[in-house]
Amino acid sequence: MAAQINPSILSADFARLADEAQAVAGADWLHVDVMDNHFVPNLTLGVPIVESLARATDTPLDCHLMIEAPDRWAPQYVEAGAGSVTFHVEAAAAPVRLAREIRAKGARASMALRPATPIEPYEDLLPELDMLLIMTVEPGFGGQAFLDIMLPKIRRTRELIGKHGLDLWLQVDGGVSASTIEQCADAGADVFVAGSAVYGAQDPAEAVRALRNQAEAATGKASWACDH
Repeated sequence: MAAQINPSILSADFARLADEAQAVAGADWLHVDVMDNHFVPNLTLGVPIVESLARATDTPLDCHLMIEAPDRWAPQYVEAGAGSVTFHVEAAAAPVRLAREIRAKGARASMALRPATPIEPYEDLLPELDMLLIMTVEPGFGGQAFLDIMLPKIRRTRELIGKHGLDLWLQVDGGVSASTIEQCADAGADVFVAGSAVYGAQDPAEAVRALRNQAEAATGKASWACDH
């Protein structure tokens, strides 16, 4: 099973976003963190920047909405050019309806969980999704240390995906680097958001390739992948 690497432009140079997107042209997706200074204590970018990025790169955009009222705003990110839109279940008023609306507009629907949010109450929602995001740091800021206490949660989520026979991507975001990506892959993740590990490298494109190789090697030995 192929691992996907999604560089996070939160760690890029915001004055050179088009160039920074091109620097990781070999990535699977470009991860775009949208923060509103309400759901999380940080303010980043919104629909106009996503529209501009969509014109500036052929890499599909993976928009992670760390915002209040995603039911209202998420569809606009699909219209702006996002190929995948992630909303936080803690902020969504009607997650099933929202996931269906995102899909109906032509994007992949993804749901995110903060570190303290358990997966089990949302088991019945999984068939409505294309991807589930397990946050491995508290959302809001880049450069945080990976929370290894999230690894059991990743494993439990992978087990639920297998239990229902779903073709559901499992993404991790926060502190993903050369020293943590293999643990995440072994636990069951197959989509990896990496910010400073990519954009802090001398050669971002090579960093993407190296992380993908690490993740795929770990996946090849993981029990969940062997059973798949």
